[in-house]
Amino acid sequence: MDAVQGTLDELGTPLREVTFVVFDLETTGGSAAEHAITEIGAVKVRGGEVIGEFATLVDPGGPIPPFISVLTGITDAMVVAAPKFSEVLPSFLEFIAGTALVAHNAPFDMSFLKAACQVNGYPPPANPVVDTADLARRVLTRDETPNCKLATLARVFRSSTEPCHRALADAKATVDVLHGLIARVGSLGVHTLEDLRGFVRAPTPEQQRKRHLADGVPGAPGVYIFEDAKGEALYIGKSSNLRNRVRSYFTASETRSRIREMVGIAERVRTIVCATALEAEIRELRMIGATKPRYNRRSRFPERVVWLKLTDEAFPRLSVVREVKDDGAAYLGPFGSSRTADDARTAMHEALPLRQCTERLSARVRRPACALAEIGRCGAPCEGRESEESYARHVRHARHAMELDAEAVFSAMEARMSRLSAEQRYEEAAVDRDRLAAYVRTAARMQRLRSLTGIPQMVAASPAFDGGWDIHVIRHGRLAAAGVMPRGAHPTPYVDALVATAETVVPGPGPTPAASAEETECVLRWLDSPGVRLVQVDGTWSLPAYGAGRLVERIERAYRHQRGDRREGRPLR
Repeated sequence: MDAVQGTLDELGTPLREVTFVVFDLETTGGSAAEHAITEIGAVKVRGGEVIGEFATLVDPGGPIPPFISVLTGITDAMVVAAPKFSEVLPSFLEFIAGTALVAHNAPFDMSFLKAACQVNGYPPPANPVVDTADLARRVLTRDETPNCKLATLARVFRSSTEPCHRALADAKATVDVLHGLIARVGSLGVHTLEDLRGFVRAPTPEQQRKRHLADGVPGAPGVYIFEDAKGEALYIGKSSNLRNRVRSYFTASETRSRIREMVGIAERVRTIVCATALEAEIRELRMIGATKPRYNRRSRFPERVVWLKLTDEAFPRLSVVREVKDDGAAYLGPFGSSRTADDARTAMHEALPLRQCTERLSARVRRPACALAEIGRCGAPCEGRESEESYARHVRHARHAMELDAEAVFSAMEARMSRLSAEQRYEEAAVDRDRLAAYVRTAARMQRLRSLTGIPQMVAASPAFDGGWDIHVIRHGRLAAAGVMPRGAHPTPYVDALVATAETVVPGPGPTPAASAEETECVLRWLDSPGVRLVQVDGTWSLPAYGAGRLVERIERAYRHQRGDRREGRPLR
């Protein structure tokens, strides 16, 4: 019989012949490195027919957090007799052998599966993987669905199973979503497994039509701005090579649904060439904060940060404020939210008997004391039990704890957590740990920022790729000038010229007197990078000897071992 050459459409594995295993995992948290699996559910399908199921609860080896139990309905009592995942894994690997894996938000589930394989000595699964969430973003429009959550897609495709954060039910719902999506992409020429996986990676028609926007973009460091027909900034980014970065938005490597949508709206790309990569990073931050492009999520609202203020009044107190004023008060921050600032304030109140009432007090007007005075948490200056002079000691200690030494607050909170752990009140101890972390991390950050913002002028240089030097002038933590010195040139004329033309910086009040905290942190990261040399420093660059930075590692260690600490009642150490 003569051989017949197949058509191009017949290359690859037809979807009707592919065996899919659609699976879902329930876990104790979001990190495969720190959390564990509590349930696994999987459905094996081929040609639209279910040919097998796999489902079991799993003992995670530790307590399930209460909020996870509320979300999934899986409790410690349910998994106490369940097998460990090391016992389940061989059977599951056999179940998925020779199949294509499917999951909704597949990177999450695959990260846990790969981590379990590594821990138990198995090679990671080499199965092809299909992500229904990613596929849905490519196939469905915003008119059809407001988002691509599993529950939403299950309604769109009229799944017979409602997702409920239980593994097998969610896997069954994902089967219906998969079949609905395959039906959609079939009309777009997707008929094989290879087509299906490549469909997600392919650039959209809008991306292909807009490739001309990258024409003429220079191959230099700088900032790029995608603009709409009205000239409004849609998205702002930075790169060490503008040409390569802008071109990537029109290729298959750009898979973010929001950015693909932005490319479809964009009508032009404007670029600002910068002398150095650091200048590009700083310009990006400033422009995002000033214009707030709708497709930028990071750093759009730097003005929304809050501070913890030790007020400047007769009997100062700790207050959460949104503005730093030149009023002689002490400030701690910035905090990303009022809740985090309030956590830090609660930690400080554990060590410092500052008043917590909000009324303005004076030495002449008396008010009845609150319950805090009766339990020894406040000296009751409102009733005159404590004079301004004696209360001033608490104020000095509070300022010291905010600006120089976090040990008093740390020790007081550590003692409280140890007491709660000894009483087996682990959840309360965990809440206090989070409060202490909010205080220590912010104090360490602020002290690091102030070490640089207190310097009127610093000139530093780093090696450039071509053998020259990138030179930056930093004033009060703000980038004031950036330039490049060619290889072999004498540095003095370049440094002098850069300093002479640098931006004049007039510092304001507070720990960040001339730039946002993010900008100063960018400069600090660059100063910490390999090869940076200090050329001139006007002042002293140092951190407090007993600053909060030395306590950060103890906080991070507590989070790394939080499950063991909760079980065994160990204090921070």
